[in-house]
Amino acid sequence: MQFGISTFITDQGIGPTALGRAVEDRGFDSLLIAEHTHIPVERRTPYPGGGELPEIYYRTLDPFVALAAAAAVTERILLGTGVALVAQRDPIITAKEVASLDLVSGGRAVFGVGVGWNREEMENHGTDPATRGRLVDERLRAVRELWTRERAEFHGDFVDFAPVHSWPKPVQRPHPPIYVGGGEGAFPRVAALGDAWLANSVPPRDLGPLIDRMRSIADRNVPVTVYAVPEDPGTVEQYTRLDVERLLFYLPTRPEAETLATLDRLAEVAARFR
Repeated sequence: MQFGISTFITDQGIGPTALGRAVEDRGFDSLLIAEHTHIPVERRTPYPGGGELPEIYYRTLDPFVALAAAAAVTERILLGTGVALVAQRDPIITAKEVASLDLVSGGRAVFGVGVGWNREEMENHGTDPATRGRLVDERLRAVRELWTRERAEFHGDFVDFAPVHSWPKPVQRPHPPIYVGGGEGAFPRVAALGDAWLANSVPPRDLGPLIDRMRSIADRNVPVTVYAVPEDPGTVEQYTRLDVERLLFYLPTRPEAETLATLDRLAEVAARFR
């Protein structure tokens, strides 16, 4: 089993270069970071975690700028989004950003994707929450065309463009892995478009049956990465009994010194299970 880090990178916490170095130096295999473009002040959509929405949600750095900075000072770790909100992203620009990250990192990009939960946020991007799932599916298909075709074109209900040239192409072939986030509602997307399922904070007791259901729908042995795992060794031990490829510890967003101390503890936990 591999161990990585999931976190929010903001203007108030450790910077992406220091974080990237620290994650790699401690033997983790990956760094996945969250994305939110903004958070509307007036919001009807409740925070899924309950209570007040933490300010890290509206202070996040652009994920591809932050990951490129981390790529410049690392050599080994995978660098990805956890998750990019595809319902709020232009697919042509997104294809170029992911491919550019893959190029500058030497083929280490991971494209973690999700549909998003904040209806007001996506509405500010012109997205209808009622059709965001179909929109995301089309945009992902369009992104794959842009990555893999010299003259890419796409014609759908939401995305439509005649043949175009779009470079760079990704280093990884056929393209960077797409980690599809979400619950059971995302399983058809995993089956059709995913290279892995990114399970968000699913407790170990619930994860096994969900993996079986997801793989049954996909009709293949889709790898599983668990996002936002607590540092509790007992919980980690339960995950190791399941057919999971990677655990991503949740790293709170803190200043550098505090973050490095937390990473030290997480590395000690991971070392018990390697």
